[in-house]
Amino acid sequence: MRESWAREIWVLIGILVVFSGLGLAAGHPFDALLLGLAVYLALTLRHLFLLHRWLQSRRRDDIPEAAGLWGDVFDSIRLLMKETERREDQLTQTLTRFQGTSAATPDAMVVMAHNNVIEWANPAAERLLGVTSARDHGLRITNLLRDPDFAGYLESGDFTDAITIPSPERPEKTLSIQIIPFGSSQKLLIGRDITHLERLEAMRRDFVANISHELRTPLTVISGFLETLQDMEKPDFDEIRQYLAMMHEQAIRMQHLVNDLLTLSRLETEPPLLHQSTVDVPAMLAGLSQTARMLSGPRHHDIVLDVEPDLRLEGNEDELRSAFSNLINNAVRYTPADRSVILKWADSAEGARFSVIDTGDGIAPQHLPHLTERFYRVDSARSRATGGTGLGLSIVKHVLLRHDARLGIESVLGQGSTFVCQFPRLRTRRIVDTDSAQLPHHLPDTRP
Repeated sequence: MRESWAREIWVLIGILVVFSGLGLAAGHPFDALLLGLAVYLALTLRHLFLLHRWLQSRRRDDIPEAAGLWGDVFDSIRLLMKETERREDQLTQTLTRFQGTSAATPDAMVVMAHNNVIEWANPAAERLLGVTSARDHGLRITNLLRDPDFAGYLESGDFTDAITIPSPERPEKTLSIQIIPFGSSQKLLIGRDITHLERLEAMRRDFVANISHELRTPLTVISGFLETLQDMEKPDFDEIRQYLAMMHEQAIRMQHLVNDLLTLSRLETEPPLLHQSTVDVPAMLAGLSQTARMLSGPRHHDIVLDVEPDLRLEGNEDELRSAFSNLINNAVRYTPADRSVILKWADSAEGARFSVIDTGDGIAPQHLPHLTERFYRVDSARSRATGGTGLGLSIVKHVLLRHDARLGIESVLGQGSTFVCQFPRLRTRRIVDTDSAQLPHHLPDTRP
C-alpha cells in the first residue's frame, strides 16, 4: 500500500510537471497547473463514481477495474468481500447446526432479548411451553408463561438454581426451568421435562414407606413376643413354644421379603440374560408342580400339568424359575381348597406360552392394571395371611421384560384368573429326546 501511495504521488507530480511545462510554453503556467489538478481530480472522481455505483448495485462479481492506488483499493475491497463471504458461510453453517441441534433436543429453548422479549424458540418450546418462534417473536415471555413462580423467578434476577413449574401446554407434565444470561442483555431459557424424575421420586418415597410398613409389622410381632417372654415370671414351655413358632413365622416372612427385594433389585440393575441357555421348561414345571402340591398341603388342590415335552425356551433358567414359581405359588395361595390349578406350556402363533389358570375368587377389573406394582395387594389382610410379600408379580414382570416377553392377565369374579407369559417366536426351541418324550402331556395329582 505504501508503494501505491508513492506511485500515486509521483503520478500527481508528473501530471503537474507536464501541465506546468505546457503552461510555460503557452505563457500561462498557473492556468496549466490548475488544469492538471482538474484532470487528476476528474480521474479520482471517476473512480469514486465507479465505486459508488458498484456498491449500490450490490453485484459482488462486477467490481471496477483500475490501476494504481485505486486498483489496490478495489483489490483490498475484493479480498474483504471474499473474507466476509467466507465468514458468512461459516456463520450460516454454525447457525444451521445450532438450529438442527436445538430442533433435535427434547428440551425447550427460548432466546430472549432486552425486557425478556422472545427472539427465537426451538420446536420443543412449542410442545412444552406453548411458545412458537414465528408467531410469538417480539412478545414478552411473561405474556405466555403466566405462572407466578416463573414471574417471580424472572424478576428476581437470581438464576443460580432452576425452578419447577407445570407445563402450560400439558399440565400433567412437570418442567424444570433454568435461565442463563448471556451477551449484554440477552437470556437463554431452557425448559426440561422432568415428569419421569418426579414419578421416580414419588416411587422412591412410596417404596420407602411400603417397605417400612412391611417390616414394621413382623418386627412389632417379634418385639411383642420377646417382651412377653421377658415378663414371664414362671416359664410355660407350651406357651413359649407357641410364641417361638409365631416369631419364626414372622422371621421367615421378613426373610422372604428381603429375598424378593434382592431379586427385584438384581433384575432391575444387572444386564439382561446373563448365562443364557436353552431351558428345559417341561422338566422345570414338573418340579414346580410338585412344590405346588407340597404348598397346597391339606387343602388338596388338583395341580394339573399340561405341557408340550419337546418345547424349550432360550433364556436364563434361574430367572424363569423365579417368575414361574411366583405365578404358581400365587395361584395355590389364592385358590380355595379342593379346587384345580392348571399349568400349561404350549406353542402358539406368537411363540411359546406359559399359562397358570386357577379357579379362585377372581380379581375385580379395577385392580388388574396395578397387579405388577410393588406391594400392590387386592386384599392386604389375605395376602399377609397367605405369606405373600406383594413383590411376586413385579418380579414376574421384570423377568419377562428381560426375555422380550409380556404378561397377560384375565380374571372373572367368582370364576378364577388366568396369567399368561407370552414369549416371542425367536426364543422358542424344539428338541426331541427320549427323556422328554417319555414325559406325559398331562400329569394329574398323584398324591395318596
